[in-house]
Amino acid sequence: MKTIIVALIAFLSTSNVQAQKHYKVRAVAFYNVENLFDTENDSLTFDDDRTPGGKDHWTRERYTRKIDNISKVISHIGQEETKTTSDIIGLCEIENKKVLEDLVNHSRLLKMNYGIVHFDSPDERGIDVALIYKQANFLPTSFQSRRLLLQNIDGERDYTRDQLVVGGLLDDEQIYCIVNHWPSRSGGAARSKPNRLAAAKLNKRIIDSILEIDSAAKIIGMGDFNDDPVDDSLQKILKTVGKKKSLDENDLYNPMEKLFKKGLGSLAYRDKWNLFDQFYFTPNLLEHEGDSYRFWKATIFATPFIITKKGKYRGYPFRTYAGGNYMGGYSDHFPVVMYLIKPVP
Repeated sequence: MKTIIVALIAFLSTSNVQAQKHYKVRAVAFYNVENLFDTENDSLTFDDDRTPGGKDHWTRERYTRKIDNISKVISHIGQEETKTTSDIIGLCEIENKKVLEDLVNHSRLLKMNYGIVHFDSPDERGIDVALIYKQANFLPTSFQSRRLLLQNIDGERDYTRDQLVVGGLLDDEQIYCIVNHWPSRSGGAARSKPNRLAAAKLNKRIIDSILEIDSAAKIIGMGDFNDDPVDDSLQKILKTVGKKKSLDENDLYNPMEKLFKKGLGSLAYRDKWNLFDQFYFTPNLLEHEGDSYRFWKATIFATPFIITKKGKYRGYPFRTYAGGNYMGGYSDHFPVVMYLIKPVP
């Protein structure tokens, strides 16, 4: 597969001249695809709404359109900087491996030869997280699904999504990705907060366990956290920081915090923007020394065709359903993407 090389202007601190350096660029993305269900009824989950006879009238035609829509978005994420699709993509709100196979085998994505890492989660709605990756550029060497154990107010098990941990080689360089979809704010942000704190604590244990084995590990967390970059789950439990100069060695850098403080978001509700879809990563991805991958930038992918053009939801993500009505759009979330670069000798 063709490698995209970009030229960036680097300012040399030892002189007042400019030099042009060439970099290899890789894109890592995350996308909440808003209930990518097949049309079959699963007797083990509450997916009845997403069946032809269910509340959403989820027909084969609507499913096919959904796959087409999501494949279109994925085919564009990363294009701006790499002229191709993203190399690693975390996904959430997918029902099963079959919908992932339909997605990566769509004509828009087939030639990209995406591989799939997926485990079934115990979530009551039947939604999972997953990772797809370009097999030419990324080789998974380890993967596991870590269960989040929660209880409801009655002391009964509250079934939710697992956290997916994938280690692998990006162009022969070891990295780890953690794909998240933390518990929702159903019932209110304050009432549901303990569930997200529990999710953050599990995430922290995962990160610590990786660093215990390899203190120099490069770890990227991604997901729909159902919390903003400034919330306690991220800043107090995971110790995420939005300013590079404020980073300690045990912190994690969150490039989305700066975007959030500018008023940007990946989803909107009642005219308020949230930035639940985020990345964080270990500080060693900010180091400029050597010839390994480092962080370049992160953005919210809000391309015009996935934005609602008119009506009460104008400017919001163009979603599949809104107000109980079928809209035929893409998702209620915008994707996010971050870029890694390394010098080309």
